[in-house]
Amino acid sequence: MRPTVNDIAREAGVSLATVDRVLNARPGVREKTIRAVNEAILKLGYVRDLTAANLARSRSYRMAVVLPDTESQFLQELATALTDAGQAAATSRVEMRLHRFPPEDPHALSALLAGLPGRGYAGVAILAPETPVLRDAVRSLRAKGLPVVALVSDLPNTGRDHFVGIDNRAAGRTAGVLMGRFLGGGPGQVLVLGPSLLAGDMIERRRGFDEVLLRDFPGLEVLPSLETHGSGRTLRQVVAQMLANAPGVRGIYAMGDGHRALTQVLEEMGLSGKLTVICHELTPHVRQALETGEITAVITQNLGHLARSTLRVLRAKADNLPLDAGQEQIRIEIVLRENLPPSPDSAAGPTEAAA
Repeated sequence: MRPTVNDIAREAGVSLATVDRVLNARPGVREKTIRAVNEAILKLGYVRDLTAANLARSRSYRMAVVLPDTESQFLQELATALTDAGQAAATSRVEMRLHRFPPEDPHALSALLAGLPGRGYAGVAILAPETPVLRDAVRSLRAKGLPVVALVSDLPNTGRDHFVGIDNRAAGRTAGVLMGRFLGGGPGQVLVLGPSLLAGDMIERRRGFDEVLLRDFPGLEVLPSLETHGSGRTLRQVVAQMLANAPGVRGIYAMGDGHRALTQVLEEMGLSGKLTVICHELTPHVRQALETGEITAVITQNLGHLARSTLRVLRAKADNLPLDAGQEQIRIEIVLRENLPPSPDSAAGPTEAAA
């Protein structure tokens, strides 16, 4: 049988109330007694069930998740997954509150984050590009005792507590392998698109993509990245101009969103289904484009796993507990038309159903 607090009290020769005060680091206990209780804990091999303890104390965890306010299908589906995860976690006294900010206004994001301390939050998860303003805001949150988790795109220079998401450099390398093999190693040119060339996930994906193409497929020339600023109109303009002036383009790597605008401009130019197109995230539009052959392959992740992991990590950080690295690893998935999973409306996602 597992040792209990009653066993600790008996071993240390103290009352249950004293054991409770030591376990919860409350004042009013002599140093000699604290040592006796801790020695009993070590001797008995007692491992505290923090979940049960929190339930007994009626402790709750309010978590803030901060996302850009855009029409991106990926962000809409991520928000839905987070809401679902929050509802499921409510039974263990975890409350998730979603906050949105205008993506073009870093100062609005900073003001939003500055207003979170003092509102009962136990942790904050953020999806935003790393800027000097954001770095200061994250450091301020942590200085006030709030753990901060970077979501989807890492914020390595902010001092954040953890990153929840796929390895974006590995995702870029995966895209490079797919592109090189689909194009037979070359010759030809590859067009690369990204909403922001300063975003951490875009930088890592491009770096990984280049590593593989330069090493394994030297016959393919990767053109400079085109920045779309998250605008479908800008994406259509830059892609149409590049394709008109670079007839050697045989493949397109879309590192971020804008899939609807991309398939539209390719259809308008008579190139739909004629180029190898590799993108990220299995949104409803991407699913349809895979079925019709407009998109060749998708590198994606299980958003349910991502959402549940975010809340688990935030809670562990709030309780200063270690993480289960295997459980919190977000896996990279490759989806083709041939292995397209059922729609979420009709069946569960392709992996991580129970994580």
